[in-house]
Amino acid sequence: MRQGFRWVQSLPVVALVMLFAFTGSGCSKNKNLEKTSREQAATIQSLTSEIARLNDELDQAIKEREDLEKAKEELENKLRSELGSGDFSLSMQDRGLVLTVSDKVLFDSGKNIVKPSSKPSLSKIAKILKEKVGQNQVNVEGHTDNVPIRVSSWKSNWELSTARATEVIHFFIDEGGLNPDRFAAVGYGEFHPIASNDDAAGRGLNRRVDIVISPKKVGAKQ
Repeated sequence: MRQGFRWVQSLPVVALVMLFAFTGSGCSKNKNLEKTSREQAATIQSLTSEIARLNDELDQAIKEREDLEKAKEELENKLRSELGSGDFSLSMQDRGLVLTVSDKVLFDSGKNIVKPSSKPSLSKIAKILKEKVGQNQVNVEGHTDNVPIRVSSWKSNWELSTARATEVIHFFIDEGGLNPDRFAAVGYGEFHPIASNDDAAGRGLNRRVDIVISPKKVGAKQ
């Protein structure tokens, strides 16, 4: 032991400095490697968790889409005569399953009271909303043409379109027995046309109610 000590003592000062510096550098590198390994492991764990979450979301989105496809098939079967008349149309869109109903089927001109003749069709829709997509959110949207209101009590087409959307929801709740928490009424007035307002045919298409069955469930996190 003493011989070793004497050997160290006999080393030049510069050599001693280099020896300790090398030893310290090796320890520092090991610590850096350990830190890097821990950080990489944490990153891998985080990415694995994120991939699992995204896969769960994808599975849920596929399930929601499948539910809407089944509802679409059911509506096509139940509303075959209505869809054949041209006054009803059904389409799958990014926002959900959209059932469009001409205003003349549901309401008299300038009115927001549901016609008795339209109630059997609305009852069919209510039944499917309850049995096939019972937890889905539903937006009912009222639309008009761009002809200003002059001879009724409505201030503008906005009020009329909103009142019509609300009236359809009241039917679904009061006569269809559906949960009011599922519904939202929206009035767009003349500002979301699907055709030109320059002719009678286009204006007729724009006067409509859209029943939008969202893939989102009531109470689900957004």
